Amino acid sequence: METVIDGVTVEVGEPLPESMIRECIRMAEKKANAPIDRIYLARNRDGGICVDYTTVRRKFERIRRITGYLVGTIDRWNNAKKSEEQERVKHT
Repeated sequence: METVIDGVTVEVGEPLPESMIRECIRMAEKKANAPIDRIYLARNRDGGICVDYTTVRRKFERIRRITGYLVGTIDRWNNAKKSEEQERVKHT
């Protein structure tokens, strides 16, 4: 059975109380230190709950280091800094 709770796609092997599902989502987010996109819950043989989840993908922004400054974009740099960035050896 698949449903959406608090923006998380939830798949359960057998019916579970919604409060338990919410708690599993909260614990998974805390453990992963990221928002959860999808979670699968099932009871195992000893009565415990098996949890498998995927997190929301985060957009990665390029970071440059030019003479001590960590920046994502160079649109506010002066001409000297832009020239320094263009003359750098780029490693791929």
